[in-house]
Amino acid sequence: MTRHGNQRTTVSALVGRPLFDAQGTLLGRVREFAVVVAEDSSQVLGLILKLSSSRSSAQGEMAPVKDIEVSPSGLRLSSGASLVAAPQDPALVLLERDLLDQQIIDVHGRKVVRVNDVNLDWDHASDSHLVLKIVEVEVGLRGAVRRLLKGLPAGAVEQVASRFRPTVIPWEFVDLIDPSRRVRLKVDQDRLSQMHPSDIADILEDLAPPERQALFESLNEEVAAETLEEVEPRLQKSLIQSLDSEHVAGIVEEMDPGAAADLLAELSEEKSEAILEEMDPEERQEVEELLEFSQDSAAGRMTTEYIALPATVKVSDVHAALRDFEGDIELITDIYLLDEEEHLCALVPIVRILLAGAESPLAELPRGHLVTCRVDAGGRKVAELFDKYNLRSLPVLDEENKLAGVVHAEQVIALLREQ
Repeated sequence: MTRHGNQRTTVSALVGRPLFDAQGTLLGRVREFAVVVAEDSSQVLGLILKLSSSRSSAQGEMAPVKDIEVSPSGLRLSSGASLVAAPQDPALVLLERDLLDQQIIDVHGRKVVRVNDVNLDWDHASDSHLVLKIVEVEVGLRGAVRRLLKGLPAGAVEQVASRFRPTVIPWEFVDLIDPSRRVRLKVDQDRLSQMHPSDIADILEDLAPPERQALFESLNEEVAAETLEEVEPRLQKSLIQSLDSEHVAGIVEEMDPGAAADLLAELSEEKSEAILEEMDPEERQEVEELLEFSQDSAAGRMTTEYIALPATVKVSDVHAALRDFEGDIELITDIYLLDEEEHLCALVPIVRILLAGAESPLAELPRGHLVTCRVDAGGRKVAELFDKYNLRSLPVLDEENKLAGVVHAEQVIALLREQ
């Protein structure tokens, strides 16, 4: 009775299928698919049965896939094989319970989707034993139709389902979001971390609160910080509300100081103070200084992460400063030059520096048009300057005409979106 070659099937098609022993006696019907992640996360170890009424009512008996034979007439245990107890492994995954209707991250589509079915392949291992491979998950209408028509003849169901375009995610690209943390399948934080923070933010927006929290807490501090900067204040507060102050401080320290100040300003004074107390002194001071300014002012929108050097330095000194820079290097579009009294006197576009020789004096390179504003300049004024001069960044000066910070284009875009 053993079948040869691959044969595609699905979880929805197998649920409820009868399983017989070698003599043709009904043992029970398929109700679950056991996967032991630690052993092989790409194969079903066994089919867990709902036993027939003529047998013991004990639950949790399983037919190992290696002992099953498949034929057009149905599923049958091999001669001499018997049912075994289902594994009591905390890492046990049950496909019906843990996958169907669950939200998963489509890391390539950069969105959250819901699993409608799981596609499986009957195949043979090198020792000729039968194996049931997990191929992909169905997240489109085809899988939904199969489940809707479950119980009808398999041929009729597949005929209807085949009218719909398949929307699938290969099994190796599946991340299961499970708020209870009882099990996580195929979690690849490297792949998730490679997504743009705004895409992760969109995914968080689409998730229900428990799943959202579970996903956010799984991110490392750097990715969590970048993601927090992309979500709206309401969601920011929700994500960090249940985290302890030390954990939040670690995330805030990775954020742009201006964005960190905006976040803390939205929290209660008690929560904000608790987080600040857990931060490193130097970073805490930067954020505390920014907290003193109105969020609608230039100072409230600026960051203190920029590169300013004496006007007498060479290009090689800029290279060294860039290597040592601990902020978001992608935001550095200009290098600011200071005179002997540390007043801002010029700026040089980074592209000019990259094209110059290492020994070239910075003062001799072509300079950009210097436009500045005061720390108390309103958000509307800042936006007008960016629009009028087509700026990439805007230096902000204090009352002593010294560089206090820089507003980048992304802060202005965020301001305009809020308005």
